[in-house]
Amino acid sequence: MTDISQSLATRAGVLRLLAHVLRDGRMLGDGASGLDGAAAARALRLAGLTLRHMGRADALLAGRMQRQPATRVRDILRLALTEVFEDGAAPHGVVNDAVALARMSPRTAKQAGLVNAVLRGLVDDRAAWDALPPPSLPPWLRKPLAKAWTRPRLEAIEAAHLRGAPLDLTPKPGVTVDGAEVLPTGTLRLPGGQVSALPGYSEGDWWVQDAAAALPVRLLGEVRGLRVLDLCAAPGGKTMQLAAAGAKVTALDVSARRLERVAQNLARTGLEAEIVEADALDWAPDAAFDAVLLDAPCTATGTIRRHPDLPHLRDARDVEALTALQYRLIDRALTFARPGAPVVFCTCSLLPVEGEHQVTAALGRHPGLTAEAPEPADFGLPPLAVSPHGLRLLPDLWAERGGIDGFYMAVLRTPA
Repeated sequence: MTDISQSLATRAGVLRLLAHVLRDGRMLGDGASGLDGAAAARALRLAGLTLRHMGRADALLAGRMQRQPATRVRDILRLALTEVFEDGAAPHGVVNDAVALARMSPRTAKQAGLVNAVLRGLVDDRAAWDALPPPSLPPWLRKPLAKAWTRPRLEAIEAAHLRGAPLDLTPKPGVTVDGAEVLPTGTLRLPGGQVSALPGYSEGDWWVQDAAAALPVRLLGEVRGLRVLDLCAAPGGKTMQLAAAGAKVTALDVSARRLERVAQNLARTGLEAEIVEADALDWAPDAAFDAVLLDAPCTATGTIRRHPDLPHLRDARDVEALTALQYRLIDRALTFARPGAPVVFCTCSLLPVEGEHQVTAALGRHPGLTAEAPEPADFGLPPLAVSPHGLRLLPDLWAERGGIDGFYMAVLRTPA
């Protein structure tokens, strides 16, 4: 296979991935078929990059076309502009392959000339691309965020989404990785790289976990020797944290497939936990736990900088269903803890309705329930992380260090 045919195959794979997300409404990672190895990895990376910059590409294209082209042609143009301006690809090769991609389908062959003309008029205009603002979040998400965090903060969040995310690792105690920055939270941060090729991967010295996601376990304090329940545990980052800290962990999740990931991660790291497949709303333990961690299902909007497909897959209806589930899971989690034991509730959401509002509501319906407000400085966080009853992290925090995922977390306690 020639280099050109390989590049065409990869770029055709990107187009399939974009259609998988934008037309089929499915997650990006579920659509990597027809390619393998390095080609699949490159296609996934380019598809994510195109989704991240799609709004900017559309804005640039709007000034060159009087009407929208065919859907596939629009995606070809989006991909080409993203490759040139964000991936550093040579314009000549990108334009040639874009034209070839248009010609590959009878539905778009007649627009190959349009693709050629539009791209040749844009690929040298770096200044126009750089002047474009970050893409706006969809209205269902942007409106409540602007109300909650103010317009300037929202724009800072959108800018953080555009920058993407570095690679964060949670190490076992005492483990270091050459070249990694040690964040104030203890997370090891690298600019990126192939995970399985990093030193310590095969030894199970660490696991991939955003700095924000690693904080809820730390809110529990010393857990050595304690019985700790990790609810909605998959894929197991917090389970491994707890096990590495010496806790006796029960990892519960409703999905057998996702629990396989937990088991695989535990095996790689040489850590142990009891794995339970069950619905937390129906399950009953033999005895109360010394601590409970509930990372509740949510819109995952706090992870958009890592998953640019999410804004295209969620809508306001998801928020309503998920907040109802969170309400029920909080009530259930409180029954699993012995009196006075900590119950950490957290969500990787940007929306207060999936965070602060949930805790406020729980305090109102459970007499005697208290919420501890952790001190941000204790975890190396700025005062901006203070939020009602807990910690609120948004992607614009630590911008100079590469940002952090959006998360809310709080420590609840029933009367002792």
